Amino acid sequence: MGLRWYSTVVDSRDHRALAAWWAETLDWEVSFQDGDEAVVIPKWFDEDNPGVPFERVGPGLVFVPVGEDKIVKNRLHIDLAAPLHESQVAHVDALIARGATRADVGQGDDVTWVVLCDPEGNEFCVLSSRES
Repeated sequence: MGLRWYSTVVDSRDHRALAAWWAETLDWEVSFQDGDEAVVIPKWFDEDNPGVPFERVGPGLVFVPVGEDKIVKNRLHIDLAAPLHESQVAHVDALIARGATRADVGQGDDVTWVVLCDPEGNEFCVLSSRES
């Protein structure tokens, strides 16, 4: 068996607030938080849930506090997509209403995705709606 992608770690000025923002965005939950980290996982999964093989568990997000602000564009980002029956524009508008901002990373006007930043400036994309 190979390694499993366990989590993605995000440096944060306010790790608790950013974890809560992402938990709401993904409809996940903050499963743990203290002064050193905040962990966000899907609501349907609890690591103590018996019967889910280790290799079948998807990655979570872990937010850790750092003392500095984000300065440059991320080299890794998250892509989000809604199902076909939901509007990409409505999701983008809702994210902006909750504190996301539009970002220009040189994507041009002819792309099918929207680049946003979370409340701490981390870029992510909202793709066009998808079937799978």
